[in-house]
Parts: sequence; C-alpha cells; structure tokens
Amino acid sequence: MDLDYGKCWGASRKDSWKTTLLLAYQSLGVVYGDLSISPLYVYKSTFAEDIHHSETNEEIFGVLSFIFWTLTLVPLFKYVFVVLRADDNGEGGTFALYSLICRHAKVSLLPNGQVTDVALSTYKLEQPPETKNSSKVKLVLEKYQSLHTALLILVLLGTCMVIGDGLLTPAISVFSAVSGLELSMSKDHHQYAVIPITCFILVCLFALQHYGTHRVGFCFAPVVLIWLLCISTLGLYNIFHWNPHVYQALSPYYMLKFLKKTRKGGWMSLGGILLCITGSEAMFADLGHFSYAAIQIAFTFLVYPALTLAYMGQAAYLSRHHHSIHKIGFYVSVPESVRWPVLAVAILASVVGSQAIISGTFSIINQSQSLGCFPRVKVVHTSDKIHGQIYIPEINWTLMILCIAVTIGFRDTKHMGNASGLAVMAVMLVTTCLTSLVIILCWHKPPIVALCFLLFFGSIELMYFSASMIKFLEGAWLPILLALFLVTVMFVWHYATIKKYEYDLHNKVSLEWLLALGPSLGIARVPGVGLVFTDLTSGIPANFSRFVTNLPAFHRVLVFVCIKSVPVPFVPPDERYLVGRVGPPAHRSYRCIVRYGYRDVHQDVDSFESELINRLADFILYDWHKSRGITDTCIDGSRSGASSSECQLAVIGTVTFSGITAFDIKGSIQPASVSVGFLTTDSISDAIEMEPVSVVERRVRFAIDNESETDTRSETDVRLQEEVQDLYAAQQAGTAFILGHTHVRAKQGSSLLKRLAINFGYNFLRRNCRGPDVALKVPPASLLEVGMVYVV
Repeated sequence: MDLDYGKCWGASRKDSWKTTLLLAYQSLGVVYGDLSISPLYVYKSTFAEDIHHSETNEEIFGVLSFIFWTLTLVPLFKYVFVVLRADDNGEGGTFALYSLICRHAKVSLLPNGQVTDVALSTYKLEQPPETKNSSKVKLVLEKYQSLHTALLILVLLGTCMVIGDGLLTPAISVFSAVSGLELSMSKDHHQYAVIPITCFILVCLFALQHYGTHRVGFCFAPVVLIWLLCISTLGLYNIFHWNPHVYQALSPYYMLKFLKKTRKGGWMSLGGILLCITGSEAMFADLGHFSYAAIQIAFTFLVYPALTLAYMGQAAYLSRHHHSIHKIGFYVSVPESVRWPVLAVAILASVVGSQAIISGTFSIINQSQSLGCFPRVKVVHTSDKIHGQIYIPEINWTLMILCIAVTIGFRDTKHMGNASGLAVMAVMLVTTCLTSLVIILCWHKPPIVALCFLLFFGSIELMYFSASMIKFLEGAWLPILLALFLVTVMFVWHYATIKKYEYDLHNKVSLEWLLALGPSLGIARVPGVGLVFTDLTSGIPANFSRFVTNLPAFHRVLVFVCIKSVPVPFVPPDERYLVGRVGPPAHRSYRCIVRYGYRDVHQDVDSFESELINRLADFILYDWHKSRGITDTCIDGSRSGASSSECQLAVIGTVTFSGITAFDIKGSIQPASVSVGFLTTDSISDAIEMEPVSVVERRVRFAIDNESETDTRSETDVRLQEEVQDLYAAQQAGTAFILGHTHVRAKQGSSLLKRLAINFGYNFLRRNCRGPDVALKVPPASLLEVGMVYVV
C-alpha cells in the first residue's frame, strides 16, 4: 500500500477528510496486521507455565487488566500521541529518529557531509529558541566521540531487533493461527499436522515475495478489517453470553490483586502479556506511507476498540470455563458453528501480518545499506509505479530458512512468544530513548519533560523486558544471539567504511597534478566519458592517480562522481545533482555529487548515465551564461572562495536552457552559505561554503542579448557550443565507469580486535556480498576496476 513518491514526503496527502479516511482504511493492511492478530496467542503464552487459571478468576482478570492498560499506555498514549509526532518529513522509524537527531546535533558518523546539504528542502530544522539546559545536552552529545558511537550502536541494536521481529513474527503468527486445528483433530493427528502446514504456508509466503506486495496488496486491508470485525463481534458475544460484568476487570485494582497473589509467577507471565503490543512499532515505522491523522484515526476508532473487545470476550469466556492449561487459547472461545470460517480468516490475517513485517525488514535493511551500515545486497524494485516496494533475495531466503527452523525447533507458542516478546520490547526501548533526545534537541523542550517521558514509558518497557530476559533459556536467547551477530556485522562494516573514507581523504591528490597531465608527460586523452566514482566530495581520488599511472590515458570528458547519502528520507529530483568544474573549461573535467536520502530509490545505469549527461549540459549552459553577468566564475580558471582547488558547485535541476534569454535571480546571503535560485524553475542554485556574513537580501536581473554581435559575446558563444558538442560527442563515443576494487588491511601495530575486524570480518563480508560498490548495474564492457590496497 505504498503511495507514490510525491505523497511520501509532501503535505498534500492531508488536504481532505476523504483522503485521510481512505488512508486510514489502507493502513489496516500494512500497519495493523501484526498488532491485530495478537489475540491468537497472548492468553496462551501468558498461561503457558508461570501462572494457572483458578476458580477465583483473579489471574484471568488481572491479565485482562494488564493487557488493557498496556494497550492504552504504549500504543495509544506513547505512539499515537507522542512518537508519531517525531516524524522526519513524514517518515517514521528508527532511522528517522536518528536522522532528526543528526541534523540538530553534530553526532552523525556519516563521513562526507557538506554544509550545502542543509539547503535541501527536506532538510527541515525547527528553530525555536533553545533553552539553556537543552543546549547543554547538545554540547555534551557533540563533545564526546564515544557518545556518537554509542548512539549509532543503539540505533543498530534497534534495527537488528526489527530484523529479529521479521524472523519471529511470521513463525508465531502462522503457527498460532494453524493451531486452531487442535480442537478439530485428535492429539496424535494434530502433532503431525500443525508443523507441516505452518511450514508450507511460510514457504509459500516467502516464495511469493519477489512478485511484490502491490499485486495482492489491495486485499490486505479488507482481510484485516474482516478480522477486526470478527474478533470484536466474538468478543461482544462472549461478554454478553458468559460474563457481562467482565468490564470491572479493567480497573487497575485487579493488577495489584494479580501480582499480590501470583508474585514471581505473575511477574514472569508479563513476558506473555507484552505480546499484546507486538506490531505497535509498525505505526511509527510505516508513517511515511500514510499520514499521522490516518494512523491515529485507524487505531483510535477501530483497532483499539476491536482488540479491547476481543481480549475482554476471551476473559469473559475463560471466567466461566476453568479448563486445564493447554486448553487456554483463542479458539476455545469461538463458538463451534463458526470455528472453521474464523480459522480461515485467522490464517489469512496472520499471512497479512507476516507480510507487513517482512516488507518492513526489507525496507530497514535497505536504509541501513544506504547509510553504510550494512553489507551491500541486491535490491530488486518490484513496482515501477509504487515507491518503496523492494525485495532482497538473500534476506528473503535467509529469513525463510530461519523462520522454518524456529517453527520446527521451538514447536510451541511459549518459546516463540518469549523470543518475539524480547525483540519487541528491545525495539520499543530504543524508540523511547531516541524520542527523549528528539524532545530535547529537536522540539527544544526542557530536559525534565524528556526525562519524565523516558522514566514513565521506559519503566513500563523495562518491566516487560526484564520478564522476557528471565526466560533466556526458554527462547529469549534467540533474538539476543541474532542481535549480537547483526550488530557486529553492521558495526564492522560501518567502521571499515569510515576508515576507507579517511584513507581516501588523506591520500587524495591535488588539482595541480591533474592539470599538469598532458602530452608532455605522455598522457593521452581518448574519446568518451570517464565516470570516476569516489566517496570524496572534493579533490582527486587516489584510485584515479593509480589508474593514470598504470594506463597513461584518460577520457576526453572526465567526471568525478560521488554518490552520497544525506540524513533525510528523500532528496527531491531537482535538488539531487550538485555539479561543478574541476579546473578550467578547456580541461573538460567536472565534479558531480549525487545525493540520495535513506528511503530514496537509486537509479539504474541507463537512466543515471543519460540524466547525468543532461545535467552536465545544463550546468555548462548555466555556467557560461552566468559568466556574462557575474564575475566570480571559473571560466578563466579562477577559483571561488569555496575551495582552494575547485570551482563552486551548483544544484542543477530538470530545467533546460534552450532559448532562455533572461534570468531573474533572487538570493539570500546567510551565515555559512549563499543560495542563488531561479524563481521560474526553483531548481538551480549556487551552493558556496563561506565565512559567516550578515544576512542580506538581494535581487539581480541580467539579460542575455542573443542579437549582440560583439567579439566577446561571439567568442563566448563559440566556446559554449564547443563544450556542449564535446560532451555529447564523448557520450556517443561511449561511457566508461571507473570504480575502485579495494582490499582493506589493518596497518602494522593495530590491535588484535581491529585486525580481526578489518582483515577477516570486513574482507569476508566484502568478498561475499552481491551488491556492487555503486548501486548501478554497470555492464561489464563499460566497467574499469582499479585495484587498491587500503592500509588503515
């Protein structure tokens, strides 16, 4: 149910109640699939071993009270009223919170950030006056590098737990739904039927992933809606038929009675109760696909009442039926006449809930990869029309194998619930901690407000987390082991990526070296376009100097391309390309920085190549036209104040300059940046880093007189035409993609831990990852790889 690109980060999606209600309906299938199927296994997990259902009903009423207040405090109060407001241009999730924090405080570990990134339209900063205490928190965070690392590890931990949830949720959901067969089959037959059927459904679910959810996504919302209406209707039936006074158990008094009677067993049973809020994080993670109002309406007016009635109905039935432990479950409260239809709807709902968490796992791994925190994997976009629909083959089949292994290995709801519960609470604790920082740094609230938020919701989640941790040997070890493995992989990859960038930064060569290359040194310029990919945003990368040293020739048109991620969810296409010259125009060398957000879809090689050439042509036209009215240019090889070695960069949008005879420019000179933009297109602006100056508004108008016959103008037009013709002629001759093929090695004297991480860990991951260094499917005939050994 992903919406198109424009709706993902624009504000137009909230313009009418009709649109909001439609989004609320669509959100049922994507956001609430996991949360809505929790009644299948909550009571069964809670009464597995730790507590017993007695004739006094104190246990069942106490559990109901805990479920009601947990649903009220965490999904409703915490997520709907607080966390959903901490969006990043309409996007939610762990990386959205981290992105917000990184933009408001200098805690990011992304290596190639630029001042010009702040000029992006999606790089929104809230600027109310900071309080004295909040600024102190910001200073402390920015001062200590160890806090930056700790914050990243916290984010990675939350990410890994989401991946763990993507492994466990399909197993427990489908298994619990299929378990309804036990009431219609003998125990002997049931034991041999549930596991194979569950595994078969899981295999089918994962096997269909490569088709994309857009093909069957239209039926997700109706399935969940029917399921919610089904469980709420069953709940009302059981309440009125078995115990109309069950509403009294919603009082917090029953929680106290429950804990007083059950003591340690009651505390340990919280590990089962917390499963009632599995899937709550999806409300925030999938915020970018819908809207705050839509998710709020869907939960408050449909999902929350339906779940409350479902749990009350089960409690009402159990309060009149004191069965043995293994009989407690969802299906025992379903009348026998409708048990088979409910079973069918439950299986469909469990598949929808599993699909949502699997798609979320793909999405968060793609975000991790774009920020340099995950080994490169092959990402397949399953829809050309719907933004964000992706499929990752390696992750899909790995999840399927592990999911089936969990189903066969645990074989019961208890162990699966213990594992799933710990993963869920770990993610919620990370979200609580990051939201507390957002309250201080982004909303500029007093630290006491953030502390109250952290203590109140953190204490609730810690209580449940401790109940899950005590069951380490009963299934809770699985998400911990998985998280430790994934955090290690992700941190090693990120650490080595940073070290590689630092090596490139310290070993880059000067512009003078590039300009000195020529026939006098035996260097030839061959026809074609050479795209040299590098992580550097300035300077000449060492891999190019190595390339020229071993092969004394390079292309007539040379472009240094940097594909970088910025801490925003999306970069508008008109602001993606940052283009400038490297040297004088006669050298035909350029720099192009291509900026992507952590949710952006990277282009394929054909569209990227053609669009890059078009943007270079636009830049050439713009730069020559600008030179007629503005003296600070690089036409004669002069250099701007932005850099001692290169010319200023310009943001080149989708505008075409053919036939344009006049430009109307309005700019604002502000501290740390100058922005000059075209009012007619709003797509081209110079971006220059400079010393702080006072804010000055200016308006400049200059005209290009095509009829002028002066020698200077004619000479300029000829040189402009020659440069554009050279560019397109070089494109016709062919484009070569020059990439570095690197081997990273720890330098002598490094610690044992660093040598293990770099020499073995990173290099093993690099050799075995399927994704290329650059997210383009470059044809082998156009690829030139330059071998480099990085000693870091």
